[in-house]
Formats: sequence, C-alpha cells, structure tokens
Amino acid sequence: MSSYAEIVALVEGSTEKIFIQDIVAPYLAAKGIYMTPIIISKPGQKGGDVKFARVKNDIGLHLKQRPDTYLTLLVDYYGMKKDWPGFQAAKKQSTAAAKADKINRATTEDVCRLFDECEAPRRFIPYVAMHEFEALLFSEAKILAAQLRVPVADINKILRPFPTPEEINDSPNTAPSKRLIALSDRFKKTTTGIAVARAIGLQKIREACPLFNMWMASIEKLREA
Repeated sequence: MSSYAEIVALVEGSTEKIFIQDIVAPYLAAKGIYMTPIIISKPGQKGGDVKFARVKNDIGLHLKQRPDTYLTLLVDYYGMKKDWPGFQAAKKQSTAAAKADKINRATTEDVCRLFDECEAPRRFIPYVAMHEFEALLFSEAKILAAQLRVPVADINKILRPFPTPEEINDSPNTAPSKRLIALSDRFKKTTTGIAVARAIGLQKIREACPLFNMWMASIEKLREA
C-alpha cells in the first residue's frame, strides 16, 4: 500500500473546481489522497463545451505528464455532446445507473485505446455526474430549502418521483440546475451551489447519491494500489 496517492481531476467548470478544491480535496487529504482540480481547457476558453474531441487532449496531456499520478473526470451528462463515447447507448437506458455505466465504460475503453502507453487502464477513473452536478444539492431537502429560502415541501415535490437525486432528469426544462433556478432567483451555481454542498456535507451526499459514492469509493481505493 502506498503512503499517499496523487490524482488530477479534470472538471467541467469553476463550480466543480471549487467543489473539489474546498470540499472533496480536504476530505480525501485526510485519507492520504491528494486531488488537484483543473478545468478542461482549450485556447482562449475555460469550461463548458464538453466534447470528447476536446477533452481527450487534456486527458492525454495529464496522463503523459507524470506516470506516478492518477487522473479522473468530473463532467455533467446533461449538455454532453454526441461525440462522447457511449453517449448514444446511454440515451437508450432508463436509469441513471445504466446511463452512467454505458458512458463510463465506453470512455474508459477509448482512453485506454488512445493512451495505453500511459498505463491508462490503471490510472484513469471516469466520472459522469448524473444528470448534473446540481443533483447533489438535492441530497438534503431541509438544507437546500433553507439556503434557497423556499418551503421544504417545494424540494420534496421535486424529489418525490425519483428514487435518488441522481435520477432527476436531463430535459432542458427539468434538469437539476433548471429546477433550482425556477425555485429561487437566489440560486447562483458557483456561490449558492457550493454553500449548499458545504452545508450538506460529503457524508450525506454520499448516502443520498450512490453513483457519486461509487466514484468516491474508487478514489479511496487508490491508497491500496
């Protein structure tokens, strides 16, 4: 077992970067795992535009830089472009878990094929947030309601049809972020979103969101590698 592990997290935007930096990284550091978030980039732009043709360049760059580090992704399924590995197969699935499985498996296969010389099968851990990072904010209805200053009944009404927050769907009108904006004009992704996540805490988020929990568990196992 290694005494510590280092992992780079390629993230979609500034909110995800702050979430990793301020909430996830300190939690993992206490376990001897050091995560550094980096926003997916292209010349003249940071974040958004989640095309695999763009993201694979960053994946290759970071896999090639240091062979002793690991690499993970934190990108949203909502808004993902059609060129992403497994996207078409995922669209045919009826549950968030099945969609995530299709995307993550296909992404891993492509990354391993493209960067096999970089030990990608050992070093790469994909994670596609279902259906959006904002779904995690529904992990505790009372805290979310308090932060938005809305009745908790409004949050529970959204949650009631879904077995977990990660099942909240990806329609342009009903994706998690769209629902939050409709609930309150107080909601701002980078400020309110992070405040809600911090107030809920990683433990409750992990309990409510099994796909997020699986990702965290896979990273925690790096100390055993």
